Amino acid sequence: MARMTQRRKIHKFVLDGSPQSLAYPVRHREDVLAVEEPLEVRLGSLPFTVTMRTPGDDFDLVAGFLVSEGIIWDPDQLISLRFCAGEDEDGVQTFNVVEAQLRPDVVLPERGRNIFTSSSCGICGTDSIDAVRKSSHFSPAGDPLTVPVETLAGLPDELRKAQAVFDATGGVHAAGLFRITDDGGTELLCLREDVGRHNAVDKVVGWALRERLLPLAGTVLQVSGRASFELVQKAALAGIPVLAAVSAPSSLAVELAHASGMTLAGFSRGATLNVYAGQHRIKAPAPIPG
Repeated sequence: MARMTQRRKIHKFVLDGSPQSLAYPVRHREDVLAVEEPLEVRLGSLPFTVTMRTPGDDFDLVAGFLVSEGIIWDPDQLISLRFCAGEDEDGVQTFNVVEAQLRPDVVLPERGRNIFTSSSCGICGTDSIDAVRKSSHFSPAGDPLTVPVETLAGLPDELRKAQAVFDATGGVHAAGLFRITDDGGTELLCLREDVGRHNAVDKVVGWALRERLLPLAGTVLQVSGRASFELVQKAALAGIPVLAAVSAPSSLAVELAHASGMTLAGFSRGATLNVYAGQHRIKAPAPIPG
């Protein structure tokens, strides 16, 4: 089983002014950390990319990453996933290399990791959005989903309740895929945690691909951090109509959400939220007669 947490001895300094802190300013104890290790992804025998991740759900991570890069979109395009042999200096199996076997007709990228954009890659926003449009096989634009605003605002609390690794470490991001029930409630379909917020979303998308659930029509993706362009990209390529984030979106994330026909909410924190795109899917309560 993948080890997602690790215990380390630390020196804790207590500076609260209490008599105990003055007498014993340093306490020796153990803390629980989220594990971060490299994962190499191979397409057949060819190296494709290396990402830093929290071990666990690695097959979901690789499958979702391939969807997010626009390489695959159908589970039948992914023939198999397997760990390649690898050992650390103590001779222990590392499980840090995954080989994906793709169907022969799948078009492989011409070079290493095929990134649409990042904050430092120098690709302009218009080209980045066009690249997503060309690679997408699902469109959330026509999804008829509507979400009660109070339900959407409550999703961060629902996400937080299921974050077991965060409870232990305080050091991982989470992505949760929710279905809105007929009575306006929620059903958590999948939750994944990782030190990388992009990885957490890829793990959710990869789970959905392997469960043959793509496109993810009628769902809401709630994330624990901010909404970057890349997260909107990943949601759009999976056919997710609504993305909500606890923190802020970027300007390019909002542009892509508009272009893709998605609903994008940010600063979703229980009592308030901001809707930056796709407001038509948000069902507000009826006004109180004055």
